[in-house]
Amino acid sequence: MNSTVIEDRVQPTSTTPMRRLIVATSIGNALEWFDFAAYGFFAVTLSKLFFPAHDETVSLLLTFGTFGLSYVFRPLGALLLGRYADRHGRKAALLAALALTTIGTLICAVIPTYASIGIAAPFGLMTARILIAFSTGGEFGSGTALMIEQKSKRKSFLGSWQFSSQGMSTVLASCAGLALSTQLSPAQIESWGWRAPFIFGLLVAPVGLYIRKHIDDTLPAAGHAATHNAPVRELLAHSKARILIAAGIMAVSTAASYLMILYMPTYAVKQLHLPASTGFAATVVTGTILMVFTPLMGHLSDRYGRSRMMVISAIATLATIYPCFVWLVKSPSFAVLISIMALAGMLKAIYFGPLAAVLSSLFPTHVRSTGLGFSYNLGVMVFGGFTPWLVTAMIGATHDPLSPAFYLMACAVLSLACVGLYHFRLVKHI
Repeated sequence: MNSTVIEDRVQPTSTTPMRRLIVATSIGNALEWFDFAAYGFFAVTLSKLFFPAHDETVSLLLTFGTFGLSYVFRPLGALLLGRYADRHGRKAALLAALALTTIGTLICAVIPTYASIGIAAPFGLMTARILIAFSTGGEFGSGTALMIEQKSKRKSFLGSWQFSSQGMSTVLASCAGLALSTQLSPAQIESWGWRAPFIFGLLVAPVGLYIRKHIDDTLPAAGHAATHNAPVRELLAHSKARILIAAGIMAVSTAASYLMILYMPTYAVKQLHLPASTGFAATVVTGTILMVFTPLMGHLSDRYGRSRMMVISAIATLATIYPCFVWLVKSPSFAVLISIMALAGMLKAIYFGPLAAVLSSLFPTHVRSTGLGFSYNLGVMVFGGFTPWLVTAMIGATHDPLSPAFYLMACAVLSLACVGLYHFRLVKHI
């Protein structure tokens, strides 16, 4: 058994103030999650406008299928932008990723619907999703590497801000969805209201680009690209097992995020027959808990152990998710939904606290952005992007509203096994 920690020969440095680094690395991740949450929250509306069909379930499957298919491009973006980051610096890759995300968000904000341009509408929406997926594929690896490579022993705490920013953007997107669903009529939402969150996202992007332009990088200024000019080849040749273990570690947290945040508003309307505003309000609770408590859990994991925190969260998820869904299906109400979403938010915060540091520790500096980004996005593609589509299909095939619980339980078992392999078998690089 081996849980040795070794130091990299390359010692990254940065002189940028810590608060500015946190904002710079988190803002792109936040924009990604704001965009993804907005897409999920308005999935029912988008299915009518871009994928009209006689069967509402078919329209919804096409909408979530488009969302999931775009995630196939995330690992590709992670490899290409990660390679760029490992050769030319984290800062350059972060600027490129945010610029591409902005273009994709712009397309979502202005694209005409199926009624206006026919079949070009869903293809245009798919193009936007692919752009966003490709760019954000390189976002997490580069941003997390930049934070983890600071001269600080608080690795989990620093990395946790990536996930805290996801909570913040979820809160903003949920508040936007709640405000729009309560203040606008269904006709107004279908006419123009669904575009508002994407337009808001466009306002944030220039700020992020400006901040990122004025930070320092962590890689040595010279000689790095020449010394390590094939990070993708080296990664795939020597780290395949680490990539798969990292993706497995991602399973429970990713499935929970995409199930409880992205899919829950749709589930509340379609399966529980609750108002759309109820699902949005419940997601605000989850996002707030994630935003506030994830850095605290990162701090605690720096003191008490990364693997221990993740095992506690995964076991608690495995033990509680089925009875929670039974309770929700038997007693569908705002209070029950809020209670379950609050529990989900806390369990995710416990898992997310050390997650970025754990994934970063699997790869040495010269391939860290590539390896971290690829394994993270492989996990997101498999256990996240297709989760809404999969659980919608499972419910449609079995007519069992408890299907999401079984899926999340399977993911929890897989993550527990992979965390065990990480803790007992692998050498760590931080």
